[in-house]
Amino acid sequence: MHIDFVQALREIEKEKDIPLEVLGHIIEDALVSAYRKHFGASGEIHVEIDWDDSRAAVYTRKTVVEEIDNPHTQMSLEEARKLDDEIQVNDILDIEVTPEDFGRIAAQTAKQVVVQRIREAERDILFDEYNDRAGEIITGVVARREGRTVYITLGKIEALLPAAEQMPTDQYRINERVKLFIVEVKKTTKSPHVLVSRSHPGLLRKLFELEVPEIAEGVVEIKSVAREAGHRSKVAVASKQDNVDPVGACVGHRGSRVQAVVDELRGEKIDIVRWSDDPSHYLASALSPARISEVRLDEDAHSATIIVPDNQQSLAIGKEGQNVRLAARLTGWRIDIRSESQMREIDAVEQPEFEGEEPAQEE
Repeated sequence: MHIDFVQALREIEKEKDIPLEVLGHIIEDALVSAYRKHFGASGEIHVEIDWDDSRAAVYTRKTVVEEIDNPHTQMSLEEARKLDDEIQVNDILDIEVTPEDFGRIAAQTAKQVVVQRIREAERDILFDEYNDRAGEIITGVVARREGRTVYITLGKIEALLPAAEQMPTDQYRINERVKLFIVEVKKTTKSPHVLVSRSHPGLLRKLFELEVPEIAEGVVEIKSVAREAGHRSKVAVASKQDNVDPVGACVGHRGSRVQAVVDELRGEKIDIVRWSDDPSHYLASALSPARISEVRLDEDAHSATIIVPDNQQSLAIGKEGQNVRLAARLTGWRIDIRSESQMREIDAVEQPEFEGEEPAQEE
C-alpha cells in the first residue's frame, strides 16, 4: 500500500472524527474484496495493514491435513512443513499471498468501497451520538423552512421540526437559536433522522432542570407536567428535604427562575403546583389559582367533584376549560367543577327532607 494512502486515512481520522481502528477494519474488508475480484481467490482470505511501514499484506488461511479434500482451504502436512518445521495436522497456517502489484490494484479497486464505508461509519457515529441524547434538550439554529416544516441545524446534521411539534407563538426566523427537545432518532441510509420538538412536555421539564439547581441535584422532583404549548402549563413538584420549598425553589428570587423558562417559551404561562400523595390536596393545588371549598372523591371511578365558591367557578374551569383540562392531565383524575350553589341544589334533590309524621311501621 502506498504511504500517501495511509496518510490520507490519518487525515480522514482527524477530519471525520472516525477512529483509525474503525478505518482500519473498513480498509481491510475493502482490500479483501479487491483481492478476490482481481485474483479470483476462494477460501478464507484476510488482509493485515502495517500502519508503521505503510504496507498491506494478503494472507490465505489453510488447515493442515493428511489428505486434501479442498485445496482452497487445506494443505498437506508435507507442504506445510516446508514453511514451518514444527507444524502438526489440524494446525492453522496463514500464508502470505500478496501480489507484487497489489498496492496499485487495491488502491484503485477499493477506492469507492472505502469512500462508501467511511460514509457509513460517519453516519453510524452521528447516529450513536444523537441516539444517546434522545429525551434531552439541545440548542439548534433555524436553517430553512419547507412549507410548515422547519429544519434545524445541529452541528453536522439537520433535525426535523414538523408543524405538530411547533409552538404557535414561535416565529422560527432563519439563523435564530432555539432550545429543542429530542423526541427520537432513527437510522436511515443517509444522515440520522432526528425529530425535535418545541411543544413536548419534556422540553418544559428539561428547562426547569437547567434553571433550578435543586431539580438538577435531585432535591426537588418534577412529579408531573401538563402542557398546552404556547398557552399554559402546569408543573407538579415535590421536595425530598423538609427544609426545601419545592414551589419556591422553582419560582426563584422574585420569580427569576420561572421567568427564564417563560421567556424561552415565548410567554407561555406556567403554574407551579405542590404535589401531594393526598389526592384531595393535590387536586386542590392543581386547580390553582382558583380557591377550592371541598373535594369529593370517587376512588372506584377515579373521578373527583370539586366544589368552589360561586365567584371562583369560571376561574377554576378556565378559558375554554383550559384550567380544569390541564389539572386533569396533571393529576390523572377526572374532574367535575361545581359551584357551592349548584351543589346545594344537587344535595337537596339527592337527600329530600320528609315533612310531617314518619310513616307507621307495619307490625
